[in-house]
Amino acid sequence: MSDCNHECGSCGKSCSERDFKAYLNKKSSVKKVIGIVSGKGGVGKSLVTSLLASKVCKDGFKTAILDADITGPSIPESFGVGGQRATAVDGEEALNPVVTDSGIQLMSMNFLLENENDPVIWRGPVIGGAVKQFWTDVIWKDVDFMFVDMPPGTGDVPLTVFQSLPVDGIIVVSSPQQLVRVIVEKAVNMANMMNVPILGLVENMSYVKCPDCGKEITVFGKSNIDGIAKSFNLPVLARIPMEESTSRAIDAGDVESLNIPELEQAAKAVENLLK
Repeated sequence: MSDCNHECGSCGKSCSERDFKAYLNKKSSVKKVIGIVSGKGGVGKSLVTSLLASKVCKDGFKTAILDADITGPSIPESFGVGGQRATAVDGEEALNPVVTDSGIQLMSMNFLLENENDPVIWRGPVIGGAVKQFWTDVIWKDVDFMFVDMPPGTGDVPLTVFQSLPVDGIIVVSSPQQLVRVIVEKAVNMANMMNVPILGLVENMSYVKCPDCGKEITVFGKSNIDGIAKSFNLPVLARIPMEESTSRAIDAGDVESLNIPELEQAAKAVENLLK
């Protein structure tokens, strides 16, 4: 509700009576929305978001990324557009997204800051409001798949996205460490509680391939992703290795040049939403 002041103690209405849905600008078109989530930070959600958007774009679909990590955005740097700023639409209270070399539409908090290194020191409700405005106040043009790069955890922003955006499915990102199991389960359980479909799991930093013999070395120990997937009856969509070439391309803002064959199944799971 537009009149919500987030002071629940003084509110006379039940949240069940409220409509939390945010609506696109009449000039926007987005067919499918996919959330990239995890219960903790540092597992590579932004990397998976960038790689999947690039892969699906190469497959012939129009893609976009809504960077919902308001206080720690990294999407602009991955695509080499960190210095750009969102522009206002003439005659309207709306913004044009920044467009990458391959045509991927992006909106991130860094496109709105005077200095991209300025910290965003906001409380949760304000951050949630900014995410909704990225959906409502940006002119998204003929998007087949929008990827939403979530901040870690199960707090304000994931709740805002699940309640306000028409999420068609989420992909849960994890890493091989054993402690990640509980964190992944939290993200999966939240999605189930919110009735959001889960497309599957992606394990990042899964292994390192020896450059001499090709042997897969599990730096973080034996993976538990299969056990987690089985317990929730979910598919493992990808196991992404750690590779120097990937890190080098991301640091150079050249994520669109990467070809990660391990993401083929994950891309198909996304693209099948339109079939």
